Amino acid sequence: MRSSRTTALAMAGALSLGLLAACSSNDNSSGDSSASASGDAKVTITVAGLQPGAEQTAVDALNERVTQFEAKYPNITIKTQEYNWLASTFAADLAGGTLPTVFEVPATDTKTLIQNGQLADIDSQVKQLSYANDFNKEVLAAGLSDDGKVYAVPAKSIYAVALHYNRKLFTDAGLDPNKPPTTWDEIRADAKTIHDKTGTPGYAMMALDNAGGWQLTAAAYSRGGRTQTLKDGKYTATLTDPAVKQSLEFLADLKKDGSLFDNTQLGWGDINGDFAAGQFAMYTSGSDIYTALVQNNGVTKDSLDYGLTALPTTSDKSSGTLGGGTYAAVDPKATDAEKDAAVKWIDFWYLSKLVDQTQAVADAKILAEQSPPQAVGTPTLPIFSKEQYTTSLGWIKDYVNVPLDNMKGYTDVMFTQPVIPEAARATQETYGLLFPIVQAVMTDPNSDIDKLLAAANTQSQALIDQAG
Repeated sequence: MRSSRTTALAMAGALSLGLLAACSSNDNSSGDSSASASGDAKVTITVAGLQPGAEQTAVDALNERVTQFEAKYPNITIKTQEYNWLASTFAADLAGGTLPTVFEVPATDTKTLIQNGQLADIDSQVKQLSYANDFNKEVLAAGLSDDGKVYAVPAKSIYAVALHYNRKLFTDAGLDPNKPPTTWDEIRADAKTIHDKTGTPGYAMMALDNAGGWQLTAAAYSRGGRTQTLKDGKYTATLTDPAVKQSLEFLADLKKDGSLFDNTQLGWGDINGDFAAGQFAMYTSGSDIYTALVQNNGVTKDSLDYGLTALPTTSDKSSGTLGGGTYAAVDPKATDAEKDAAVKWIDFWYLSKLVDQTQAVADAKILAEQSPPQAVGTPTLPIFSKEQYTTSLGWIKDYVNVPLDNMKGYTDVMFTQPVIPEAARATQETYGLLFPIVQAVMTDPNSDIDKLLAAANTQSQALIDQAG
């Protein structure tokens, strides 16, 4: 989940990118990888564009790709629409007809939306794609119905939660930016050093709405904990897991050290903006955030000395990083012609650049040649396989403009670090129970954490039981 737009990878059980690497890859080159045409009838569809407030250069890049798409498919007209996933308004937007034909959903919600009949069956269209059998099965699973039909396709921002840091603040504090912290104790120590030496808070935490629960869960996962377990077909709330408490105690310690950024109203977009402005040194979020920093906050290599490293994990075999992702889906009221056009757009905009060299280069070239350039090469977990991911990066190597040398703390382990899915039942509702606790501890480090978690756990269990 990412603040108002949840993003999570609903994979069955913990998986590492070593498993992803074992999946088959598709090495087709510049052939047409899109679904076959269904006649020349004119059709117009709306598609999810960028988030409100995106930089004009990002909008220009999208518009250029629309022009290329319409040249390829002259019978299809594309209208882009600003889009931001909001679980609280999705049903009303769908019923009111204000959603685009192609929209994005977080994997935490795909199964529920499928069961509710809120996503279109696009199985036949997706199976016409030349790479339909090459999706990583664990990743694709979140978009399948119980009978195995495709209702949503992994599209972008397939990520693992990682640690983002301001390398300049590390240097100013006398720390080596090439040796970022690898444990939570080191993060606390570095945060205090940065605050003491520079006067800038060393660490910030999302705490607004469900984003706070999302990142608290990520912190607990990294310590080997869980917020929910499954045994003998029964889901049990485990918000009283010691690792959840330890993650809150970490925030309390930062508060006592004076090194915690004192804003308890930071959501996904808010924390990105403050980080881009140099308001604090470190925070956790998806590994793909650099793209959003460029698109929405105008970050360049010169404006921010950006660093990315892996989320600390422990020797506990249950320890890992929380995984997430965004899926593309289609309005259930779409006609067959609109669904055909929609999957062609999904192929063109989201996926073909990962399996088709011509499309990969075209997409990267447009992004890189904007003024200022948009991000090309931000690390993401592969939708297909490690081999295909590496191949596609090779195709666009001349256009990669993200500071990969400053991201090695993450990229060196991204294919081996265990990736754990979010809880399967009442996910968002549970995040909604957790974020006020995050805010309470950030405000008062002497809060009764045990009492707060016990009360939330009881409520979470009730929500799980209600969800069935």
